[in-house]
Amino acid sequence: MSSQFQLMKERRFRPFFFTQFLGAFNDNVFKTALITLVTFRAGQLTQLDGAMLATLLPGLFILPFFLFSATCGQLADKYDKAAVARFVKLFEIAVMALAAWGFVAHLLWPLVTALFLMGLHSTLFGPVKYAYLPQHLQPQELVGGNGMVEMGTFVAILIGQVLGAWLVSVTDSGTLVAGVVLSLAVLGWWVSRGIPPSPAADPGLKVNWNPLTETARNLRFAHGNRTVWLSLLGISWFWFYGATLLAQFPNFARNVLGGDESVFILLLTVFSLGVGVGSLACEKLSGGKVEIGLVPFGAIGLTLFGIDLWLASPDAPSGALTLAGALATHARLLADIAALGFFGGLYIVPLYALIQTRSEKSHQSRVIAANNILNAAFMVASAGVTLGLFSLGLNIPELFLAAALFNAVVAIYIYSLVPEFLLRFVVWLLIHTVYRLDAKKLDAIPEDGPAVLVCNHVSFVDALVITAACRRPIRFVMDHRIFRTPLLGWLFRTSRCIPIAPAKEDPALLERAYDDIATALAAGELVGLFPEGQITDTGELLPFRAGIRRIVDRSPVPVVPLALRGLWGSFFSRKDGPAMSRPLRRGLFSRIELVGGDAVAPDSATPEALHATVAALRGDRR
Repeated sequence: MSSQFQLMKERRFRPFFFTQFLGAFNDNVFKTALITLVTFRAGQLTQLDGAMLATLLPGLFILPFFLFSATCGQLADKYDKAAVARFVKLFEIAVMALAAWGFVAHLLWPLVTALFLMGLHSTLFGPVKYAYLPQHLQPQELVGGNGMVEMGTFVAILIGQVLGAWLVSVTDSGTLVAGVVLSLAVLGWWVSRGIPPSPAADPGLKVNWNPLTETARNLRFAHGNRTVWLSLLGISWFWFYGATLLAQFPNFARNVLGGDESVFILLLTVFSLGVGVGSLACEKLSGGKVEIGLVPFGAIGLTLFGIDLWLASPDAPSGALTLAGALATHARLLADIAALGFFGGLYIVPLYALIQTRSEKSHQSRVIAANNILNAAFMVASAGVTLGLFSLGLNIPELFLAAALFNAVVAIYIYSLVPEFLLRFVVWLLIHTVYRLDAKKLDAIPEDGPAVLVCNHVSFVDALVITAACRRPIRFVMDHRIFRTPLLGWLFRTSRCIPIAPAKEDPALLERAYDDIATALAAGELVGLFPEGQITDTGELLPFRAGIRRIVDRSPVPVVPLALRGLWGSFFSRKDGPAMSRPLRRGLFSRIELVGGDAVAPDSATPEALHATVAALRGDRR
């Protein structure tokens, strides 16, 4: 994972990272100090019910995301993002001055006003935050960069929440917390001065200052890309789930566990550390590419450990619980909270990287703004749903159970609409359990635009292995009979494989396959082909058929040769008889390789030349 940490040495990333880190840090020092006050010492500020305020105040913070995200997305596309970031930091200084007065004077209304304005501050910075990364990072750095940002954000949340709660617990005076939040705002502005220029994506954009019409326009635009839209919904659901849990941590610590501020801090610590570790693990687990197969894995963990958090919660507090007592008696509960954070990191980082890579560059900030609008709507809904479930008689652990079960329903719904998520999950499991894949020299596969990939055909999972190694979706041309195979048929249909048949068996299907290939290439897609026409039953490379020539004559695109090594003799190969007849023939974690060669020009892509190239790439290892 050294590559993502290497970014911290570079000016294109380091000042931006610390600017967003300090912004999230200050947000949480301020918010947590305020929520801790109203939860544990409400009498210092107001006569209103502290538990009700603790539920409503987070909703007030995220309300500006819903109201102003569309306008802020336009500003981030129209102006230099570094300049917008510095303006946001100056605005933060003014807001924290108002908050400092509220803390010192023990007045609720300046604090509530500052909370709303800090929400506006984050609304302004949000589109800059995620649109900046694809502008300065290479595609292969995006997962690591997003992982660093998410890790930094949740570490900032952790430290900010711990510091905010501690500042309130050590003194009744508001002077200390006032000085800290104001100082952090000034430091954030100073760091932002080092962010390198980030040219506007659309400097000629005419800003629509009507937030209602622009919000509707942003959502319509984001809705136009189905995968991006459903990814935005997936991210927003995560914030619904996370907001439901985090908003109840103060009351969970006090009323369910019987603890004080230190137990509340402990819950925040283990959750935030879990998210940080999960976010950093994404680059390692995804091999440095945008691997959406981790998203279902994360969703499964969010449900399972949410259910176990309910099971591990005590029926009643066991007296005054200290920090040491919580560590000694609630290890399972704390492990559940840490696991929720870890799987949350696996869930959300690939989704952010996906929308950055698949949304139009000129509208990236506005797509992020649409994301913020949806996030805000879901988080406001979280507060409303929480109050509704409490009114029905649910307690806090039962609320956690309901959120975990809702998560399973939402995940199944989204993955049924976009099967690519589940396909990538199955592929990811395949190469992290049955196999260990080493992909080499795949640079010739273009980042965008059409190409034909040709490879030797060793097993029934060759297409899945190549899919796992490639950042882009591939339309494989497959024998129509394989679509009748249980599970594999579903996988290949899900990945939009193109069925083909011999001319003597179904000439109409053959012609339709060539038409579908030409259509896919004209649309700029990758097409995968196994020119042998069948899976080898000897381990040797069979002659390549003439179909590749017909394809490139009709669609003159580059042809990229690939070679699989090490799959011969595995469970899915035909060595010593039918495939898939001897489970775990070579055990788990069998090492395989995929090796790429230089792209071949269309006029040189003959069956004989490609056969020789693939044979040389494969070498002696079958």
